[in-house]
Amino acid sequence: EYNVNRYLFLAATSSWFWSWGMQAVLFAWLVTIVLKEPAQYVGWAQTAVLFPGMIFILIAGVLADRVGPDRQSLFAQLFAATVPWLLIVALQMDLLSYPLMIVYALLMGTAQAFVTPARDGLLNHVAGDQVQRTVLLASLCQFSFQILGYAIAGFAENVGAEIILVFQSLGLLAGAAAFWMIRRRSPVPPESGAKSSVLNRMRTGAATVWASPEMRVVVIQNVAMACFFMSSFVVCFPLVVRDVFAGSSQDLAVLSALNSLGLVATILIMLKLGYVSRPGRALIVFQALGSLALAASALAGAFVWFCVAIFVWGLCGGIAIPMSRTLMQQLAPADQRARVMSFYALSFMGAGPIGTVLAGYLSAAYGPQGAILINAALMLLVVVLVTAFTQIWSATIANEQPV
Repeated sequence: EYNVNRYLFLAATSSWFWSWGMQAVLFAWLVTIVLKEPAQYVGWAQTAVLFPGMIFILIAGVLADRVGPDRQSLFAQLFAATVPWLLIVALQMDLLSYPLMIVYALLMGTAQAFVTPARDGLLNHVAGDQVQRTVLLASLCQFSFQILGYAIAGFAENVGAEIILVFQSLGLLAGAAAFWMIRRRSPVPPESGAKSSVLNRMRTGAATVWASPEMRVVVIQNVAMACFFMSSFVVCFPLVVRDVFAGSSQDLAVLSALNSLGLVATILIMLKLGYVSRPGRALIVFQALGSLALAASALAGAFVWFCVAIFVWGLCGGIAIPMSRTLMQQLAPADQRARVMSFYALSFMGAGPIGTVLAGYLSAAYGPQGAILINAALMLLVVVLVTAFTQIWSATIANEQPV
């Protein structure tokens, strides 16, 4: 039962990130290269994708606990599948514009805000006693299918953006079908007992996260990753491709795919080696190494060396990202899992708009590679401070049974 549900969950995860990989390249290409918007506007466009997470993700986590994460995942993903048709119609009618891209970004960001905590809350339901391994497998599917999505979107200039958007919508529908099958096979019961208000539930989740020293540090690290790492990826990298290397949608796709390929390579090694008993230590070490790799990309004078640095940066992320998620998944109380994971997502998605706006203005002032170098230095500073003043270095979690 667990194995079948786990495979369905991984299929749903794969479909979302396959579609999201296509969007990442296509959205950046349309705003940066097709519409030729300045750096500040690129930053604001990427902010629009993340902004709904700041507003809705904590509420979404509470609702997922209340109505069942499988149910919320299904309906949120169905909604997401309809959104690409807004751009398909606009492109067919030659109505593409920057304001329309902002509307599209806000709608997709809203869907993501409701899917993410619900899917994270569902993970433990399908994982059984294999939480860390399921996190690694979900991360492997995420980045592997993102590569496929990047590759497909790289053909946007050849086949047209409308075709890519149709594939994106179909992928999201496939994931909704997988969530529906999980719900049919093994529905997650809604919370029983007295129903407190949404605000009280949010307070309870916040108190749970704050009471755990390990979860507090993961949240701090996530905020820093969103402000300095993610903003470099979604704002600075497309600007480097356009302004420094005069690239195309194919170059954006190659760059994104190489980053995800690094993530996949490390996750495969971790699955082979087995359980990591000190995820906090692994998180710190590889975030530090990732900061150095990102700094190296800022100094690259040729596109090939820029790609090499981003691949190495991906190798480091392949350990840091699953370890932070594993800590939160295993430390969260069972009856608050979606709520706690919504705080995990908020620390990343909620801080993202701050980073993307800042990255846009830093790129305008110092160039995109200058902005990347500043972000790398700030991330390394956060890693040093967290290591010096918290106990994350020594954090351990209970071992899991072998598969």
